[in-house]
Amino acid sequence: MKKIKCIVVDDEPLAIQLLENYVMKIPFLELVFSSENPIEALEYIQNNEADLIFLDIQMPELSGINFMKIVGDKLKYILTTAYSEYALEGYEHNVIDYLLKPIPFGRFEKSALKAQERFPTTETLANSYFFVKSSGQQHKINFDEILFVESIKDYVNIKTENQEYIVLDTLKSLENQLPENFTRVHKSFILNLDKIEKIDVKNALLNSGKEIPIGETYKSEFFLRLKQR
Repeated sequence: MKKIKCIVVDDEPLAIQLLENYVMKIPFLELVFSSENPIEALEYIQNNEADLIFLDIQMPELSGINFMKIVGDKLKYILTTAYSEYALEGYEHNVIDYLLKPIPFGRFEKSALKAQERFPTTETLANSYFFVKSSGQQHKINFDEILFVESIKDYVNIKTENQEYIVLDTLKSLENQLPENFTRVHKSFILNLDKIEKIDVKNALLNSGKEIPIGETYKSEFFLRLKQR
């Protein structure tokens, strides 16, 4: 099982110790770094791989909100704080969950399971399908049924041959979970190459009749992928 590489950042040593112990109790989590100083965490992220950060919001050197603005979607976030009024602001970013201190292990475990849903595993990539959470339910989606994935603000629309699923996620995250016949063709679209009917320099026409724009930034890579098929 592929483990999720975790970072813990909190200006309270006892809070760090608690979260470190919690992480080590979850078999699919791996603690790779922890610090009381968010600046040190930024330096670590620049030079090392990580997936998920348990991040305190209120810290003197750098607030958790500003930390997320700097790092962006390079990581996924679970926010920790003693102040519930920060929850709404936190959810405007790529946040998986919000933990209110003091954090019981049961609540932490639920948060970790939510995080697991957002990361691909070796088993998932070997399968011909994956599960996504949409409208409060888990849905099994076969990869070969997906036409395209479209970014819609903080959500993505996974469009299949028969229906669509609105999921709280990012295109970057979905791109890592989809097999090699999917490619990013626009800042807002991932396309299933097997569903293309026609192509011109600006658009790809799918066999469903849907026209997908091809962005200038992605054009060279897109046409290279087509030549390699």
